[in-house]
Amino acid sequence: MSDERRWRERSLWLDVLPGSLGPRLALPGDRAYDVAIVGAGFTGLWTAYALAVADPALRIVVLEAETAGFGASGRNAGFVSAGIAGQAAVYERRAGLEGVIRAERAMVEGIDWIGAVVAAEGIACSWVKGGSLRVATSAPQLARVQAGLKEKRRRGLGPADTSFVTLEEIRARLAIEGALGGVFTPHCARVNPAALARGLAEACERHGVTIHEETRVTRIAPRRAETLRGTVTAEVVVRATEAYTGGIHGHGRRFLPLATRMIATEPLPAATWAALGWTGCETIADQAHHFVYGQRTPDGRIALGGRGLAYRSGSRIREEDERDPAVGERLVEALHRLFPAARDAAITHRWGGVFGAPRDWSMAVRFERASGLATAGGYGGHGVVASSLGGRTLADLVLGHESDLVTLPWVGHEQPRWELEPLRWLGAHAVATVLASADRVEARTGRAARRSRLVARLAPGR
Repeated sequence: MSDERRWRERSLWLDVLPGSLGPRLALPGDRAYDVAIVGAGFTGLWTAYALAVADPALRIVVLEAETAGFGASGRNAGFVSAGIAGQAAVYERRAGLEGVIRAERAMVEGIDWIGAVVAAEGIACSWVKGGSLRVATSAPQLARVQAGLKEKRRRGLGPADTSFVTLEEIRARLAIEGALGGVFTPHCARVNPAALARGLAEACERHGVTIHEETRVTRIAPRRAETLRGTVTAEVVVRATEAYTGGIHGHGRRFLPLATRMIATEPLPAATWAALGWTGCETIADQAHHFVYGQRTPDGRIALGGRGLAYRSGSRIREEDERDPAVGERLVEALHRLFPAARDAAITHRWGGVFGAPRDWSMAVRFERASGLATAGGYGGHGVVASSLGGRTLADLVLGHESDLVTLPWVGHEQPRWELEPLRWLGAHAVATVLASADRVEARTGRAARRSRLVARLAPGR
């Protein structure tokens, strides 16, 4: 199989892109730069972009094992969404409630910052800022919606940021079966994430950044990034590999690579869209423990995703695991249940990917000037916006700029490492099993499943 075909099969988003997916020239041997960035996903590309715009004289290289946007950046749900990346309690212990409030606002403002870059750089990624709906389809989900809204109020978000919506208000936006109520926020945009990542890579190159693809980094050390094709020396080395960090020597326990899956329908006919509505292109998610989420795609499909929190022992990532039939069927069932008008639509794409879960489910941005080593990651499902904050913050730290970004509570945070095997495999599968069981109990009884509290500290935040 050719690289082009293999890369396109990774997601709908990559498959529908025009032109070639690469590859760019691999590293041609030992080289020296001012800044070397490992990973051409959103974190690496936003870091490169922010540095290049701030200081055009910097010699910056991005080293990518596959092609730009290959990983989670090219496979996610395409939500440019607000919401803290991680656990508010972790940040509150570091910076108090005021720090959490500032972090929330930074995420909100980060959406329009990305939108401004998309416009300025002419990135064709089907940007539509239509907001987002979290929809409850059961009494326990409705209780979680209301509790979440109360917590948002505590963290400084008012009615203009997020508000409760009734069933009638939801139906005015789209026809989603079984809805009881929910919350709406205007702070979310829909994109083709692969188009955003690929367009950002091209913008980086226009600003003088060099990108070498098919160049896998095997070891990172102070002022060195080692590959099988040569060694790059640089005053600053940025690790921007998140879920793929385990492939770098000595970093196997930093992140748990957890699988998510998505499906997409064929483009739906006008009559189906007339029945569904959804003209505002709001992103949607339910409030189950194993929740589903989706968008109306730029070419008129429904793309729906969900997390089974699947994990392979030893943090191994295998492409053959990306199309889990059981999760795929669960997503098809959810599609038919939530959108009966689309029941007859063919499923044309099934894909999956991994995101990097830190032990405390909270993001971190770190730079050690003495060693020149920097990193950002651990976004827990909010990576499109959080990665841009991470990249911009790294740029300010590297350049010594005193900005609001460098004072946010995730800056300098040390994420604890995951346990040794088999403990982390047992833990990951216990969490997934308990949450799936909780959903079954709630569907059968209509009451909140208390068992979910057993794994609350080990599960991702919403």
